[in-house]
Amino acid sequence: MGFDQGKAGEDTPLLGKGRPLSSQFKTFANVFIAIVGAGVLGLPYAFKRTGWLMGVLTLLSVAALINHSMMLLVHIRRKLGVADIGSFGDLGFAVCGPLGRFVVDILIILSQAGFCVGYLIFIGTSLANLSTNHQNVSMSHLMSVSPKSLYIWGCFPFQLGLNSIKTLTHLAPLSIFADVVDLGAMAVVIVEDVKITVEQRPDVVAFGGMSVFFYGMGVALYAFEGVGMVLPLESEMKDKDKFGKVLALSMLFIAVVYGAFGVLGYMAFGEETMDIITANLGGGVVSSLVQLGLCINLFFTFPLMMNPVFEIVERRFWRGVYCVWLRWLLVLAVTLVALLVPNFADFLSLVGSSVCCALGFVLPALFHLMVFKDELGWKQRALDAGMVLLGLVLAVSGTWSSLSEIFN
Repeated sequence: MGFDQGKAGEDTPLLGKGRPLSSQFKTFANVFIAIVGAGVLGLPYAFKRTGWLMGVLTLLSVAALINHSMMLLVHIRRKLGVADIGSFGDLGFAVCGPLGRFVVDILIILSQAGFCVGYLIFIGTSLANLSTNHQNVSMSHLMSVSPKSLYIWGCFPFQLGLNSIKTLTHLAPLSIFADVVDLGAMAVVIVEDVKITVEQRPDVVAFGGMSVFFYGMGVALYAFEGVGMVLPLESEMKDKDKFGKVLALSMLFIAVVYGAFGVLGYMAFGEETMDIITANLGGGVVSSLVQLGLCINLFFTFPLMMNPVFEIVERRFWRGVYCVWLRWLLVLAVTLVALLVPNFADFLSLVGSSVCCALGFVLPALFHLMVFKDELGWKQRALDAGMVLLGLVLAVSGTWSSLSEIFN
């Protein structure tokens, strides 16, 4: 099916080479680490837009669909029986040849770069909210640059240095720090949300209307994006027959955590809920430490998330050889996009609707339909075709909705 044309390499090394033969618990933890990220901080705002009940139903639906898509990729690799399929890009090459790899490469570039744009937006917005130095604010306005833009530009030279490192081995341990900070931040925010909800009880709505349905789907897809991780995770598991069960339990647990975080955040602040929920916590010491910790976390996670982009671009345009100016150009492009996007949650919805729909719904179902075309019954064919159609509809409608919000 195209895989014999050449040996596939790892195009999307989103996971480092971990210890082989992971236990069920370790696989559960790895799935959690692979999926949970900064996108959770935009869920309360998304729930304000969609309504808390619609938001919960959307999260559960997306979790179930993403879980199904991940298992489709696992089934495809097992069917092909090619040991060299270690990534989504490898699978695309095995099914569709160079075209399949090219499409997956483009989507990986857009998704990973999109995550990094979101990181810079979060850092700039959070530091601007925390800033109490009126002299700096006045200086930024005097220079016709907003505080948010000033902080984003401030990150730029340091990111050039970090992203110039050829190997990220020394930065990899920071991913553990990132996960600890994420969990700590979520715990602090949930505790504060409960206190505020009990004291204030602002008005909330359950359904925001169908006009914002696609917007909510985009944010949920961004929050659950991790389809590219499933093949390395399944490869590392000792008892592969139980991988499907472990994956399903992991996705259910994450959906419950996401739902609780989104609902509590919205119920605490109601219509005052901001696009980054930590901005609602005020300027207390605990809140400031949480926001600073998240900013540091995302600052050092940025080069890790850009690494797959660098590998793909250098392979395609520089014969796979390290090229510092290409990396700098990509960092500049990501920074410029971050400066142009005004709202964190709106951008999450845009990336989720446009790129994550294709990676999470369209390609897994399409590849499955192509590989198993001679074995599927009409129900399974209809399910795969329905997933492709759903992904395309969500991509077009969600992208339009998100762009409308950004430009308005």
